[in-house]
Amino acid sequence: MPPSPTLWTIGYERLLPDELAATLVDAGVGRLIDVRFRPQSRRAGMSKTKLGLLLGEHRIAYEHRRALGTPPDIRIDYRQGRIAAGHERFEQHVEEEHHDALDALAAELADPATPPTALMCLEHDAAVCHRSVLAAHLADRVPGLRVVDL
Repeated sequence: MPPSPTLWTIGYERLLPDELAATLVDAGVGRLIDVRFRPQSRRAGMSKTKLGLLLGEHRIAYEHRRALGTPPDIRIDYRQGRIAAGHERFEQHVEEEHHDALDALAAELADPATPPTALMCLEHDAAVCHRSVLAAHLADRVPGLRVVDL
């Protein structure tokens, strides 16, 4: 029986770019999926292009999947500490508007040829981030999926 697939999640809020890369390397991650709606950051090195180049130096593929990001109208709930409301609204949004993106990622994660994958967003604590909603929905779609928050 093949081993259960694993999905890692990580937030870069408390990490410098090199620390993010080192954490992913240490975990054995080979692909990072950026699930920010806008892959921009005020923190140097954490925007799409520079982050992709840095991760490439560590042989980690970088992908941005906007469909799995939190739209600004829902992000307001998270910023104002209404985490349960944010989770509920994001869950409804992603299942109604982007279930195909979830299904596609689930199929990738279930494929043993897919590199070890991590979802990345800003928030350090996955429990207050939309990536925990994504991970839960992916776990519903991928039997035996193990989720590890870095």
